[in-house]
Amino acid sequence: MLLAQLVRDGRRYWSSPDGRAHWQAERACIGPVCEALFGQHSLELGMGPPLCDMSPIHHALRWSPTRELAEQPQTLVCLPHALPLPDAALQLVVVHHLLEVVAEPHHVLQEAARVTADGGELIIFGWDPVGVSGLSRLLSRRREQLPWRGHWRTPGRLRDWLAFVDFEIERVDYCGFHLPGSLPRNATLETLGRRHNVPLGDTFMIRARRHLQRAQIQRPRLSLKDALGGASLGHATRVGRHANRKTPLE
Repeated sequence: MLLAQLVRDGRRYWSSPDGRAHWQAERACIGPVCEALFGQHSLELGMGPPLCDMSPIHHALRWSPTRELAEQPQTLVCLPHALPLPDAALQLVVVHHLLEVVAEPHHVLQEAARVTADGGELIIFGWDPVGVSGLSRLLSRRREQLPWRGHWRTPGRLRDWLAFVDFEIERVDYCGFHLPGSLPRNATLETLGRRHNVPLGDTFMIRARRHLQRAQIQRPRLSLKDALGGASLGHATRVGRHANRKTPLE
């Protein structure tokens, strides 16, 4: 019930003028990434409108905690930290402003990483605590409301979390640039901020991929006393992903 109410509150925010302005800035940021991806399946974990509807990926799944809140037939109804999907099944997984407010953010990130394919993209949107809204949040009385409630974490902190699930950050992009007291609707300011990737936007977008370790080649030790036969040519051992989940510490 708490998760369902959280989603209702989130949808109310993302339909507000402030939420709509931030959504448009984020959609412009993720657009080029989605357009370059191809595959069969993707998943968005979040409370806002779809961000990746421009993607050529065929089967785009959405998420909902209850059937009543499902907005389309292709909706995964489950807890966000218990996805009923096989390992490495999705080419694109987007976690949209969910890690700030859910009760078990580590487990949500672990599940998102688990279902992302080896060559796929894991994208995380978060509120930047050092952006304009992040600084004003320190003095705001609205911290019990979305989007100001919850725990806002820096990309550096999430980099540590991703390392626990064998993912590494490829790039961090910032968006949602605006002056204090205004909405991120200034096209010139948004263009300049994104062009120079200034870490002062309201939100950031992390692009992460699984850290694939190279095969370790075991070579034979040569000895003048031994002749090399066909069985002495060594073998390759691939280091795969860990079977057990790891839970990072706060």
